[in-house]
Amino acid sequence: MTTATTEAVKLTARINRIEPSATMAVVAEADKLRQQGIDVVDFGAGEPHFATPAHIKEAAISAIQNNFSKYTAAAGTAELRDAIARRHAADFASDYRREETIASVGGKHALFNAIQVLVDHGDEVILPVPYWVSFKDIVRYAGGNCVLLETKESEGFRVTAEMVARLVTSRTKLIILNSPSNPSGAVMAPEDLKEIVRFAAERGIWVLSDECYVYLNYTGRQFSVGSLREYRDRLVILGSLSKTYAMTGWRLGFALAPAAVTSAMAKLQSQSTSNPTSIVQKAAVAALNGPQDCVEEMRKDYIRLRDHIVNGLRAIPGVHCTLPEGAFYAYPNISAFFGKGGIQSPADLAGKLLREAHVAVVPGEGFGTTEHVRLSYATSQAEIDRGLERMRRFLTSL
Repeated sequence: MTTATTEAVKLTARINRIEPSATMAVVAEADKLRQQGIDVVDFGAGEPHFATPAHIKEAAISAIQNNFSKYTAAAGTAELRDAIARRHAADFASDYRREETIASVGGKHALFNAIQVLVDHGDEVILPVPYWVSFKDIVRYAGGNCVLLETKESEGFRVTAEMVARLVTSRTKLIILNSPSNPSGAVMAPEDLKEIVRFAAERGIWVLSDECYVYLNYTGRQFSVGSLREYRDRLVILGSLSKTYAMTGWRLGFALAPAAVTSAMAKLQSQSTSNPTSIVQKAAVAALNGPQDCVEEMRKDYIRLRDHIVNGLRAIPGVHCTLPEGAFYAYPNISAFFGKGGIQSPADLAGKLLREAHVAVVPGEGFGTTEHVRLSYATSQAEIDRGLERMRRFLTSL
């Protein structure tokens, strides 16, 4: 028997500062039930149900057949970085050069690298609540302190410039914005985004804009802070092909930032993962340079599915749900069920819902709230109906 099995393993302080991803934990639990032959309706994973478009898959197949399988530059090929910059410029009137662009192994990887090179021990990072599960832990891993900005459900969880400005101190290093938001689906007004970027730049504060869902904006006011060219020296824009092109498992994300930042991110990446998969880079070029009809088709279908699941949730007595303005999540308030059937928290409800009704949802604690669960409606309408009926039967029986 080794020492590691007989004594507690002493791990680093930085790894003990973080928790496992709440969404990945739900995925793992749902998988365990499926392995037992149990039929689970999965609203847990934030993953498009669409297949990756054919022209993207064909580009990957071609890359394999042409033996494009060697290492590339750590930050990605010149072809891919140029394609990322051109796509963003065409859609959002930005003006980034190749050296200000880096490709990464998914959007989360870009986020991790950006936080590691910008946030030091004791730095304050303003983070709106509810937040995507990884934001807080990645900041803490870097040694930063999250200053949480509480939003109101009654106002659709919206973040305004005034709310952010109130939390700025001399120790503020970074402001994280995520619009459309995971998990709430809230979309920030362009005016608020512009004002935050303006006053942050004046104070020497960085703004990190996670635009993973920027193409899944249902307000008719699609906007990227990348269009604010005069403030680019204090901006880091994160993007991902995962949601836009239904490429979650392909793992390709990117960042647009000042060259000094992307260079530092590339240095870190060179000592961790090196380049994104070469074959995936060819597929990404095809996605970015090819026809964009698929993006709009998926967006329209998500609006239909959003309306369907929100109406279904609101029809369950005791469930309240704001209308998300983007992304593909519903974030209902389920606090009416606390005190029933031994349920005292979202985690309790999510656990019982999975074990007894075989419906997977993500508890709100992972997103910083104590009255909600997150449901992904990136699935078929038939699957939504199956899940809602199971939820209705379970919740009305409490």
